[in-house]
Amino acid sequence: MNEILRRKLERAIERMDLHTESHGSLMTDVISLVERTLIIGALQKANYVQLTAARFLGINRNTLRTKIKELGIPLLSKP
Repeated sequence: MNEILRRKLERAIERMDLHTESHGSLMTDVISLVERTLIIGALQKANYVQLTAARFLGINRNTLRTKIKELGIPLLSKP
C-alpha cells in the first residue's frame, strides 16, 4: 500500500503547476484527505462503531471523535 500511495502522490505533484496551485496548503490538504479517507473507510468497515474503528486505525477513541468533528465527517444516526 505504501508504494501505491507514494507513486500516486509523486504523479500528482508532477502534474501540479507551482505558479497556479495554492501555496502553503498542499501538505495540510493531503493529510486531511488521507485522514478523512482512512476514517470513513474504518467507520464503514466497523459498521460505524467508533471504538472498533479507532482500534482498527490504531488510535484512541477520543482522538477519532476529535478527527471526525474536525474533518466534518457525517455519522449515521442510530434508528
